[in-house]
Amino acid sequence: MTLIQHADARVTETPNGIMTTLASPTQGGASRSLWRTEAKPGAQGPLHDFDTEQIWTWLTGAATVELGEETFTVQAGDTVIMPPRTTRRIVADAHQGYTAVVTAQGEARAFGADGTEFGTPAWIA
Repeated sequence: MTLIQHADARVTETPNGIMTTLASPTQGGASRSLWRTEAKPGAQGPLHDFDTEQIWTWLTGAATVELGEETFTVQAGDTVIMPPRTTRRIVADAHQGYTAVVTAQGEARAFGADGTEFGTPAWIA
């Protein structure tokens, strides 16, 4: 058993949000990563994709999710399963922002919409 204390969670801040790593290969030795994403009102992530499935569950707020050719409006309590190799962008609600928990394989690699590999983000590693 591995216990990861709240005080030991790793925090990564980007212009689009704050990701708090709860478990990952380098945080507790897990094979899957689990992190919390907090986005300020109106924050918009880049159009990108991953080589593994991600599962997002919204805890607070709302967002618009662009996933492949589809667009969804999500709110607290909703879950979106994002398949690998499918472009995505998440736009936080302009008034509320959002908080979500996310899980993916610990070695998940990110790619730009043009296919440029960005590697494994710090909050997933």
